[in-house]
Amino acid sequence: MEMRICMMEGPVDLQPAGATWEGLAERIVELAPDLLVTNEMPFGPWLAADPVYDAERAAASVRLHEAGLAALAALGVPAIVSSRPVPAGERLANEAFALQDGRYTRLHHKQYFPEEPGFFEATWFHPAFEGFEVFEVGGIRLGVQLCTELMFNEHSRRYGRAGAELIVVPRASALSVGRWLTAGAMAALVSGCYVVSSNRAGRAQTGQVFGGAAFAFQPDGELLARTGDTESIVTIEVDPARSRAQQSCYPCYVRE
Repeated sequence: MEMRICMMEGPVDLQPAGATWEGLAERIVELAPDLLVTNEMPFGPWLAADPVYDAERAAASVRLHEAGLAALAALGVPAIVSSRPVPAGERLANEAFALQDGRYTRLHHKQYFPEEPGFFEATWFHPAFEGFEVFEVGGIRLGVQLCTELMFNEHSRRYGRAGAELIVVPRASALSVGRWLTAGAMAALVSGCYVVSSNRAGRAQTGQVFGGAAFAFQPDGELLARTGDTESIVTIEVDPARSRAQQSCYPCYVRE
């Protein structure tokens, strides 16, 4: 049975209210997806641009994303996958989650963090629990790889072996689109899964630029769709049965 998945370029410093959010919400509702995949931690400023951890800014981002949960639920989309910062001791965890009819399910904590200008994520985040698990969300079996985790396609392969049909990749990546397309294609190829990724887009007030370019790959590693200059929100049709069939084909069947 086919399903409609919506991927998007999330504007920088997005608030879960106001004209920008209302415009996004209107377009998403119009597209009527079964599943919406947002970009990584979609609301407010990008904390990891700062090389020094700030507890007050961390708490503010947690509160803003809590408000964002209500805004996402109000879209009325049957299933949504996103991520948000949550308290985790002296730092934050980047928690991927699903909203299904307003019901919250924790899916994954980001495990791998860059530490360089614009992306001092190891300063701000660490996982409160480990693992890459498969969940059924909106009628499809999926796993999550948050941004940098897509570069580690051993986890993509294991998702396919564990019965996933879709890998979702919320991102907040810069202008180096080519490497992300390569990583997305490889994740699909080694897993036999569809791969769908949304990204933050635009220039923040701090001057940091995010590259947009949401994309989707078919289970055979071929590009299915991507956003561009004329369309920042795109809906695709996927068939989970195609993923299951691909997983019996090369190279997925090859044993380690």
